[in-house]
Amino acid sequence: MNRIQYMKVVVAVNATLPLGLLLMDLQAGRLGVNPVEYFLRATGVVALIILLATLAVSPLRKLTGFNELIRIRRMLGLFAFLYASIHLATYSVLEMGLDLGDIITDIGNRPFIAVGMAAFLGLVALAITSTNAMIKRLGGKNWARLHMLIYPIAVLGVIHFWMIVKSDIFYPALFAAAAAVLLGYRVVSKVRKRQIIKPDSTRAN
Repeated sequence: MNRIQYMKVVVAVNATLPLGLLLMDLQAGRLGVNPVEYFLRATGVVALIILLATLAVSPLRKLTGFNELIRIRRMLGLFAFLYASIHLATYSVLEMGLDLGDIITDIGNRPFIAVGMAAFLGLVALAITSTNAMIKRLGGKNWARLHMLIYPIAVLGVIHFWMIVKSDIFYPALFAAAAAVLLGYRVVSKVRKRQIIKPDSTRAN
């Protein structure tokens, strides 16, 4: 097993562990008086954590020079999508009884549901276009532009979480700070890159 394969195994094990623990706790009746709400909240939090970890790959690669990190970014993104899908399925099936009319009404009545749905639709677009075949079909530049959606998706995810929490905002604030740092790093890197490649007009004249 080479280093990249080892990294992927580590990511897969750690990303599936929360789901395994949740399912074991659910089976053992250890999710409290409202297991559906607990499961719903937990899968949403894990989805957001993995999504932010996905955003952290590029900065960590640049700061550490460990270029192999980029090889796990797609895997992390797909695990974020997996947990978001489980989160949505739990809401749609176990909380709303898969009643489409009630779900649509709920989206209209509760803004945090609408925000969460918007974030999920963005993740769907990224997941569908995550394959090498889609990169080739869209073209590298168009694909890269599309996958910049991960930043507003992360922001929507944080807002969704913040709106749900009624009292203790410590964890939503922590996620918001992490998202702000990662987004800020991206903006600064983009500005610096443009300054480097910008032609020197004075020298040209």
